[in-house]
Amino acid sequence: MDRRAILRLAVGIPFLGVGGLVRPGQAEHLINVAARPIAPRVPRLVMIDPGHGGKDPGAIGHEGTYEKDVTLDLAKELALQLRKTQGLNAGLTREDDHFLELGERVDVAREAKADLFLSIHADSAPNANARGLSAYTLSEKASDAFSQALADKENYADRLGLDLKHTKPVVADILMDLATRRTKAASLAARQGIVHGAGRDLRLLENPMRSANFVVLKAPDIPSVLVETGFLSNRQDEALLRDPAQRKRIAGILARELATLLASPTFA
Repeated sequence: MDRRAILRLAVGIPFLGVGGLVRPGQAEHLINVAARPIAPRVPRLVMIDPGHGGKDPGAIGHEGTYEKDVTLDLAKELALQLRKTQGLNAGLTREDDHFLELGERVDVAREAKADLFLSIHADSAPNANARGLSAYTLSEKASDAFSQALADKENYADRLGLDLKHTKPVVADILMDLATRRTKAASLAARQGIVHGAGRDLRLLENPMRSANFVVLKAPDIPSVLVETGFLSNRQDEALLRDPAQRKRIAGILARELATLLASPTFA
């Protein structure tokens, strides 16, 4: 309520509010409403998905490093740092070494009403010389053969994610289109923010922003990004990802960039 409105209330002059003329008899009620404390903003929730787990080890490095162990440790540290950031919260699709189907990972994020889904990986690359961080969004057609090869390794079964069983077909199509458009735009913004920000401190893969048909990114109502923190098929990346101090550093950089991203107008 602005100063002129308060002045009019004080002298008993009706003024035009959102719903029309406000009479003097309503003034006390409106002042009481305006004086009520504003409810604190619900923290933004990042659902972090440590890739692989249980019977699925993921990539295995030259020194015997399991991708499922690297991703779980990184994800736990990232969640810890995000939870220390005002206005943010973090969840994990798995907190220990057990197997989750790709659809189950998406379900966890959707049930929690996550604002962003971040899948953490450290795969084996088609090219043994490939190294560095990269980020991927969903696309029916892969941006390149490298991304397609990664997606083929990750995917087990297709997954849609939005329940429109009881909706008329035409309305369902409209809702799906609106949901996926907004989600795609936010996913692209998240991918760009992560890569540009992390690239100030971490080595990036050549052409670090890519896309492919990753099943785990298919929730149409949650912006989703898959981050390859490096490649265990590369000896230098493996040495980096085996080091607990380096994993903590990577998690800290990602937490910093996610905090900036989730405070941006895209996620307002």
